[in-house]
Amino acid sequence: MKRSVKILWRVVIGGFLLLILMFTLANFGIFGKMPSLEQLQNPEADLASEIYSSDGVLMGKYYSENRSEVKYNEISPNVINALLATEDERFYEHSGIDAKALVRAVGTLGRDGGGSTITQQVAKMMLKQGRGNIVKRVIDKMKEWVVAVKLERNFTKEEIVTLYLNRAPWGNVFGIRNASRTYFQKEPKNLKIEEAAVLIGMLKGFIYNPIGYPKASIDRRNTVINQMAVCQQHFLTEAEAARLKAKPLITNYKKIDEDVGIAPYFRMVLADKLKAWCKAHENPKTGEPYNLYKDGLKIYTTIDSRMQQYAEEAVVQHMPVIQKKLDWIMKNNGARIWKGHEKIVEDAFKFTDRWKSMKEDKIPEEDIKKTFYIPVKMKVFAWNAKREKDTVMTPFDSIKYHKQILQTNFAAMDPRSGEVKCWVGGIDFKWFKFEHVTQMRQVGSTFKPFIYTLAIDEAGYTPETVIPGGALTLGGKTISGKGGTVANCLAWSKNIAAWRLIGQIGVKRTIEFVQSCGIKTKIPPYYSIGLGAAEIPLMEMLQGFTMFPNKGLNTEPIYMNRIEDKSGNMLEEFISTSKQVISETDAYTMSKLMQGVIQFGTAKVVNNYAIPVEKAGKTGTTTNNVDGWFIGFTPELLAGTWVGCDDPFIRIYANNAGGAEMSAPKWGIFMNKVYADKKLDYGIVKTFEKPIELSNDPVYADVNFSKYFLEGDSAAIDEGNGTADDFFDSKPPPDNKPIEKIEIESQIPKADTGKSKKADPKKPDDPKALLPVQKITDDKNKKAVKPKPANDY
Repeated sequence: MKRSVKILWRVVIGGFLLLILMFTLANFGIFGKMPSLEQLQNPEADLASEIYSSDGVLMGKYYSENRSEVKYNEISPNVINALLATEDERFYEHSGIDAKALVRAVGTLGRDGGGSTITQQVAKMMLKQGRGNIVKRVIDKMKEWVVAVKLERNFTKEEIVTLYLNRAPWGNVFGIRNASRTYFQKEPKNLKIEEAAVLIGMLKGFIYNPIGYPKASIDRRNTVINQMAVCQQHFLTEAEAARLKAKPLITNYKKIDEDVGIAPYFRMVLADKLKAWCKAHENPKTGEPYNLYKDGLKIYTTIDSRMQQYAEEAVVQHMPVIQKKLDWIMKNNGARIWKGHEKIVEDAFKFTDRWKSMKEDKIPEEDIKKTFYIPVKMKVFAWNAKREKDTVMTPFDSIKYHKQILQTNFAAMDPRSGEVKCWVGGIDFKWFKFEHVTQMRQVGSTFKPFIYTLAIDEAGYTPETVIPGGALTLGGKTISGKGGTVANCLAWSKNIAAWRLIGQIGVKRTIEFVQSCGIKTKIPPYYSIGLGAAEIPLMEMLQGFTMFPNKGLNTEPIYMNRIEDKSGNMLEEFISTSKQVISETDAYTMSKLMQGVIQFGTAKVVNNYAIPVEKAGKTGTTTNNVDGWFIGFTPELLAGTWVGCDDPFIRIYANNAGGAEMSAPKWGIFMNKVYADKKLDYGIVKTFEKPIELSNDPVYADVNFSKYFLEGDSAAIDEGNGTADDFFDSKPPPDNKPIEKIEIESQIPKADTGKSKKADPKKPDDPKALLPVQKITDDKNKKAVKPKPANDY
């Protein structure tokens, strides 16, 4: 035998033995970790976790790769045929490695296509291989072949195709289901041949994207269709292929955009809660905490998609109306209002994409700042159908413009179950990412119902008790105003009444009570909290109000009903907790008193909206109309809303711009829509249920206490104000000791009250030490009578 032939045989045999050795080494993980048999038999792709509304609507997803899996029978045969014809026409003949295709690829240097089978491509996805030098690529190919052979031994051909289509990327869209939904707005099983060809064509590269490159997409689609006709399976006839290639490119593209969809602010807040849940719960398959972005959890929330829509519609309907008022003010007085606040805008420069991008390019800060004063074309937020408009302005003015947009929040919950039904954290998630439902804002007069509840529960007050007007100084701060009955003072939100009550009840006891109602935010120990100076998030305020329509039971809000794993196994179910904080009679009394706020007082605007059940609530306005609140409820539903700008110096400078105008209409619009939707089943309970203990009480025989709401003087607007500055000059005595001296200048003559109710030892002050108590009677002279004990109904 010739020497050259011997050498050739040695090379061939040596190469074959080397190949076997490399296969063996790769199989045992010498070249890097290989998937275990269990991992191969139970392949895991990163799956998006899905969020559902209580009525079964997909709200959105949390993902690193947005992927939703499908089963083989949920994929159109058109997709399978297009894939096999284009990527691996001998798929059903080989065992993971197509030797013929491999030899062809080597011989043509890949010009006629690569030699990788669909099974090999699945293996490559599982190994998550990256690019590298020639040695690394050879080793990776060995590992890929080993895994491909193992896959063929453990899976059917149908399962391998399904694995591939569920893992394949279509640009930034992962999996055939999401690709089908994104480009054609349909499920994979409903794709036509020409549609399937477009998607399979995109697998060759994103340059064949039908949206960005329609001509290239048509050419590639037609190549796929042609291949379906000429492949060995002949999925199409030549005539069918010609007819399909002549069709125009038609898509129904809708980007999967997490800036839109159902309750984006809620989903943002929920993500933080879910991350904490995942951290505390171990995935038994991995032995590690659940991963919100990869484990395909199914989260079933308490949000009702229809009620969420109504809340968002209420925002869209009302906010442009009050925005026009602010726009007029800023147009005529903007320069004066902004004077001295320019640094706020300059500080905001550093949070813009413009600043960050130029900073990365090593441009000096002074040069970057100069660009913020050069007019450029841009889009800004606008109250139109697109929520944006084209304009030319400087980036500096753009920041000012967006800071002059009024923000809002809105949330509703079932006061009995605690289920949060809707959540609007701002006016537009695309433009304004800051979430306002959880934001702390001064609550204004929405705080007053807590004080009145204590006065009724612990100090013997009833709806007809008279609270004097005049002036009262507490902690160095003097409040004066008109008095009236309890019903009248709450309906018209009279500050002097709340000031007298918190002086009598005490700051310490007020804070203790409010915290027992579920308000976790730390409340500073100052008298001005009685006027609403405390900063509390909306959701905590809603929890505090649950006791009124819920017969004295305080209910904790819940956001989710249950969490399931990707297979539908229950991981956790959520049920709210409740506790009795006031009596049923006190809850009913307060509900009727706040009903008067709508019927006779500051929230009469709510009567403009058809809501076919009893309704109650409280407006809230902080100093200079910085914040406008309304929290209200029916026997079945509790909702609240706030309006204001993120920077408090920007506000509506007008007397009629409090909570009644800024927020109450939004509440009315929402409730009108909810009660008009018969599918929601609201309206079954139409009235607040009167406790049996009050059935014979003469006060409650008078419908809605109307007599007592009208007794005494009324204010023209919601007086309920408080400022942060009040905290520093209205501090109570140390440790909340009894007040030694109270200055009273009453507009109502002091009356002989008889024997006053003995002060509760838990409270720092005796009632008659702070204010003369009167009761309205039918006697023309209105002689004072002994006030009723706290629970003597």
